[in-house]
Amino acid sequence: MSAKRSAPDLPEPLAPLVDAHTHLDACGATDAESTAVIVDRAEKVGVGRVVTVADDLDAARWAVDAAHWDPRVFAAVALHPTRANALDDEAAAELERLAADPRTVAVGETGLDYYWPGKLEGCADIETQIEVFRWHIDLAKRVRKPLMIHNREADHDLLTVLLDEGAPATVIFHCFSSDPNMAMACVDEGYVLSFSGNVSFKNAHEVREAAKVVPDGQILVETDAPYLTPHPFRGAPNESYCLPYTVRALAELRGQDPVELAEITTANARRFYRI
Repeated sequence: MSAKRSAPDLPEPLAPLVDAHTHLDACGATDAESTAVIVDRAEKVGVGRVVTVADDLDAARWAVDAAHWDPRVFAAVALHPTRANALDDEAAAELERLAADPRTVAVGETGLDYYWPGKLEGCADIETQIEVFRWHIDLAKRVRKPLMIHNREADHDLLTVLLDEGAPATVIFHCFSSDPNMAMACVDEGYVLSFSGNVSFKNAHEVREAAKVVPDGQILVETDAPYLTPHPFRGAPNESYCLPYTVRALAELRGQDPVELAEITTANARRFYRI
């Protein structure tokens, strides 16, 4: 994301849509008023519901607060795998409380990230990530809510841990970025794949091919805002209102009508998140 590029224009409305994964706080929301501004902008183009996702404990508290401020906002709470080393007894107790909140619809984003260890100062090592991922899997099963996965360069180990622990009823791979073989492995297990703006990037060949093999009943759409702004706005600030750009690109890849895909993904989001 570049501060030099201006925000994209509002797309042509496409409704109904649910942004299955965004970060309202990272988009600049700080309170009820600024949250409403972002969600109002999204609603103008058909994005009527958003799930704002935490990657640390402060963000988890904020996400749940935001979900109580605005009925169009729902929360997902967890420690990002790179921050897995922050899970102590106090953090675990608070995450359990936040995960049980009625406005929290998923435990996430959790999972494994093998890209950042050794590159990012303070990043949790792989052993810690796996241990804390197991804890989050158990939490999702205890609160009976979907598990939202962050996966970066860890396909094999992620599937192995999920199989070993026994996956919750719903597992959502957010911002799916692997190849068609991984997509089919996830589909075969009944997991849900969520696609973001990177599916519109012309050089993202494997993700674009993967998007074609996912059944209608196992697909979601998201922005992961403020990151991964869809083509042709790559590098500009992203927000939930940009979701129609991604949905139209995804529909073209899959040979579907955008309105049909919007209806399919919205029905899926409502079913999986129970919203």
